[in-house]
Amino acid sequence: MSYEKVSQASNVIVGTKQTVRALKSGHVQEVFVASDADPRITESIIHTAKEMDVPITIVDSMKKLGKACGIDVGATTVAIIY
Repeated sequence: MSYEKVSQASNVIVGTKQTVRALKSGHVQEVFVASDADPRITESIIHTAKEMDVPITIVDSMKKLGKACGIDVGATTVAIIY
């Protein structure tokens, strides 16, 4: 279901830096974080999302998350934006 939600979303941001930027600007509906990503990278995203009261969905695979976004590499984080 989570991967479907990402693949069907019309506005997504892929990547850690862009996700943090979007969270701070207040345009994020939901954040998806791959559980197999480096925790040192994902900690800041999860912390910022919690501060901004944005729902966080943990998915199991960077590779599948990237594929759901239509890219050929894994994605650590993806944000669905307004």
